[in-house]
Amino acid sequence: MPERSGVELLETRRLRLVEAAAPRIPPEEQAAVNRAWDEAVRANPALFDGPAVSCAGLERDDPDGLVITWARTTYRLHALRRVPGATVWLPSLFVSIVQPSDDGRLMVVRMSPWTAAPGRWQLPGGSVEPPEGDGLLDTAALRRHATRELAEEIGVDAAPGDLTLWLVTRDEDGSVGVLFLAPSRPASFLHERFADLVASETALGRDPELDRITLVHSPAGLARLSGPHVGYLEPVVRRYAAQQS
Repeated sequence: MPERSGVELLETRRLRLVEAAAPRIPPEEQAAVNRAWDEAVRANPALFDGPAVSCAGLERDDPDGLVITWARTTYRLHALRRVPGATVWLPSLFVSIVQPSDDGRLMVVRMSPWTAAPGRWQLPGGSVEPPEGDGLLDTAALRRHATRELAEEIGVDAAPGDLTLWLVTRDEDGSVGVLFLAPSRPASFLHERFADLVASETALGRDPELDRITLVHSPAGLARLSGPHVGYLEPVVRRYAAQQS
């Protein structure tokens, strides 16, 4: 369903992922991308031009299914969105985890200052990466990726089978998110696991990817959080809250 924010929330029971060739980028646009990427790295040396996946298409397969077409790219090409008049657009593909607490609230997280989106509130998760070798990029692979993100960002372990495909989002820029619902946990457990993770990372001399987590009942709770919010966050929290009422 379209939301007022311009974000679509798409219900689905099945996903089919199909690989396509990455679009050819004109030389002048590639040069502009390189300049934009170099500028971004100067501003944030933590950025890394590793393998990435871009979303090349999203459509209904049948009433209960969606097809996501994806292409192998690198993080550098995300800088295309900074190139005025670019004729090629490579939206991102990411996974996010909807992590409830036992009292019906939903976890939202804030990105650390050193990340590509400093201070931004969102759900835990991350960009999808292409499979290695003969590996497949399918729903099972996305589910495994989501469990890794949950462990690495929050310190919460879950088996892939514990996560349920819940929703697919599409932002105004075409970026697509696959959202998995995790089992409810006590709020105290979630905060303790995150605090333990931050302490462990800090002791090793590493800066955590997130600097804060909190739990909200509704979009009204988001309004009290200062800083930018990712586009899908309010519609997703609203949808989750409506399902709990």
